[in-house]
Amino acid sequence: MVEGSAGLSTTHLKRLFSISSLVVAVLCTAIVSANGQVNVTQYHNHSSRDGLYIDPAFTQGAAGNLTRDLGFDGTIVGDVYAQPLYVDNGPNGRPTIIAVTESNNVYALDAVEGSIIWQRNVGDPVPLEDLPCPPKLETMGITGTPVVDLASRALFLDAMITPDGGTTKQHLILSLNLDTGVTNPGWPVDVEATATYNGRIFRAKIQQQRPALAIVDNILYVGYGSMQDCDLYHGWLVGVPINNPASVTAWAAGTSTGTHGGAIWGVGGIASDGNDPFVTTGNTFDTGGTWDGGEAVIRFQPGPIFSGDPSDYWAPTNWFDNLDQFNLDLGSSGPLLVDVPGATPSSLIVAMGKDGHAYLLDRSNLGGITDPVASAQVSDSGIDILNAAATYRTNQGTYVAFRGSGHSLSAFGITAANPPGIISRWSVPGNACGSPFATSTDGISNMIVWVVGAGGDQHLHGYDGDTGAVIYAGSDPIAGTHSYNTTGIVARGRIYVGTDGKVYAFIVPGGTPTPTPSATPTATATASATPSATPTPTPSATPTATPISTATPTPTISPSPSITPTATPRLTPRPHPTRRPRPTPPPRP
Repeated sequence: MVEGSAGLSTTHLKRLFSISSLVVAVLCTAIVSANGQVNVTQYHNHSSRDGLYIDPAFTQGAAGNLTRDLGFDGTIVGDVYAQPLYVDNGPNGRPTIIAVTESNNVYALDAVEGSIIWQRNVGDPVPLEDLPCPPKLETMGITGTPVVDLASRALFLDAMITPDGGTTKQHLILSLNLDTGVTNPGWPVDVEATATYNGRIFRAKIQQQRPALAIVDNILYVGYGSMQDCDLYHGWLVGVPINNPASVTAWAAGTSTGTHGGAIWGVGGIASDGNDPFVTTGNTFDTGGTWDGGEAVIRFQPGPIFSGDPSDYWAPTNWFDNLDQFNLDLGSSGPLLVDVPGATPSSLIVAMGKDGHAYLLDRSNLGGITDPVASAQVSDSGIDILNAAATYRTNQGTYVAFRGSGHSLSAFGITAANPPGIISRWSVPGNACGSPFATSTDGISNMIVWVVGAGGDQHLHGYDGDTGAVIYAGSDPIAGTHSYNTTGIVARGRIYVGTDGKVYAFIVPGGTPTPTPSATPTATATASATPSATPTPTPSATPTATPISTATPTPTISPSPSITPTATPRLTPRPHPTRRPRPTPPPRP
């Protein structure tokens, strides 16, 4: 629907309610009781993908004494790229960690002991030698982070499988019973057999499922990208109603004649304001300068349905002659939904890409192909921005923490101004890291940014959210991490990190007590299928702290206004920019 200049369209009213719902959800999260139920059902904890965990046990003083829980087993089989999940009231009321692997193994682990409650193998993974387009993995199985729907007690995931030893490749979207691991009726969904868009058919053998899954208004969304830009792939977004898996809707980028690309591949996956899903897309090929869904932030209506209206997408003005031509994907970091009280507009999306820039977008009116609300170069080497960033707010202002120059942890601030701007805050040099996440005792205080030194020292580190000063100087080595993919979760005084062959647990002194299990009406049964290999316990390493350089605090930071969010969406669409002629692209090597 296109909005006239005289008033509000139905679409904009819908977005106003959506923005208000997101603000209410954030406030409710900030005041959750220490004794309330805790669940981590999706990537980075919330649909905004903020990566913020509120846990009263994580004062900065207590966090400095974090230790690895050597009594937690956590042994699993297979390489791990997905974030673990946590359910307070798991099978038979037991607090439960969910972990998935590239061997297509799915685990429900006791969150206190790390023992296996149930395990399920959902099919043979596809070996590297059987793929026409080699990914950066040894086998292709479950890569993207699953999502849990607590109301139906179902776990949703995508697995790449071969039913015949490598000849046939399938992407299957599965729904498993959270209490037993058994496949729910009506599932799985064979994506190649059901997903089409604009005359294009999904081809499982060349598509990779790396982005985290999401559920928005009872529709499951699954994003797909390429295997190292090989073959005539597309960026796909597939929607499956969780109560009607036979009804599949799909959208694909790069579907005009002769074009392809536009991968949805950032690990953070699909974000949402509670009403509509948002994605970022990567580079497209052979477009001749006519935009075809690539290098963009896109809002979808439920389905997914893309309106094509400029208020529902944004691409930078140099999307073609810079980002596309030099493989500087905007899609290397998924959309991050941020509210900045006192700013105009205050309801924002943060986008970042391999060009080293961060962009602020007006969430109520993305604007089409135009300049953003604000932008800044935040990394000296743009290729370093491959991650899922985290965002948080303290009494000092609003921050975004990300994997920046030299793969190090950095943070920038968003000013409460009209329009808001981007300012550098702090950086921790010299330590490669995965995707960051944050803890706070109440949503504002005791803010700590956490990273695993994935690709670096493979230790867990914690830093003051305002200054970057060291809070936790390092853990036992965490073996089997994967660059920007590895991240952690927080639940009841513990941090959990999933890696190849193991889930690690760390605990603060005097952490929040784990709830006493209570019986549930659903019987717990072990699924008949089992992993192909017998788990071998990982030896426990002797805890040794590894000091790192203390980050230099940024000089005095000006305080921000009150933390109570007040959404002030921009209602007038930006004028459409005049399309400038595009140069003839150089031949691609």
